[in-house]
Amino acid sequence: MAAGRGRSRRVSVPGVAELFRPAVPLPITSDERQATGRERHDQKITVYLSATELIELEHARLKLRRFGFVVDRGRLVREAIAVLLADLDARGTDSLAARRIRSEPGEDPSASPESTVPSLA
Repeated sequence: MAAGRGRSRRVSVPGVAELFRPAVPLPITSDERQATGRERHDQKITVYLSATELIELEHARLKLRRFGFVVDRGRLVREAIAVLLADLDARGTDSLAARRIRSEPGEDPSASPESTVPSLA
């Protein structure tokens, strides 16, 4: 008998649940949402800011330093995201993020979220 014959050559592959599960456990409530601190982050996004926004971010970082909190801009952005997402979880359409986005010039507040999503049909 040739080597390997008679043995199953099936490869074990992960199922859909394993492929699409979150890499980290999601918080149960918005009160549990925490920004990550100074640690290695494997996920990355690029965010473009205006010069004014970047200066304001740096001023916020320096203000926190005067209060005794030494943080880098990345940590400050992660904290801001965690706060906004917790507020969105807790308050939904009444959240600060939803209200600010709704009030942007050119936005139609009567448009439903579904009407802005392109249809695949």
